[in-house]
Amino acid sequence: MSETVASAAPTTPVTSAASHASTSSRGGRWRAARIALRSVQVLLALFYGIASALPKLIAHPTAVESFDKIGWGSGAMYTIGALELAGAVALLIPVLQSVAAIALGTLMVGAFVVQLTVFDGQNAATPLILLVPLALIAWVRRGHNGELLRLVRRR
Repeated sequence: MSETVASAAPTTPVTSAASHASTSSRGGRWRAARIALRSVQVLLALFYGIASALPKLIAHPTAVESFDKIGWGSGAMYTIGALELAGAVALLIPVLQSVAAIALGTLMVGAFVVQLTVFDGQNAATPLILLVPLALIAWVRRGHNGELLRLVRRR
């Protein structure tokens, strides 16, 4: 008589230490990426609020001179300063982050065009450099757009 030996293969998957380590390192990378993106958002909010909006809102002589050269006057200067300040604050509010990044990015496209046409390309790279993190924020935080839409429709 012959005996049949049943296979001793486990019926449930065994989690190895290597797969657990890769899962936890992936989670650590995601956490680090979220922290890095949040840090970029805070830095951009500080830049737009302090370095960009404040000189326009207090009518600093350099801002006044720039807007006079463009030919837009103080009304446009205050309006753009207020938009930049609103965008800076909105970058810090989760439900508004993506929309704020899109709005500030749109302002940067306009700033790029003005730098090229009025100021002969002087400092034209600055708005382009700022567009990169703004586009990243808009893309990564796009999930909040649906939430914002639901909040707006509810009212």
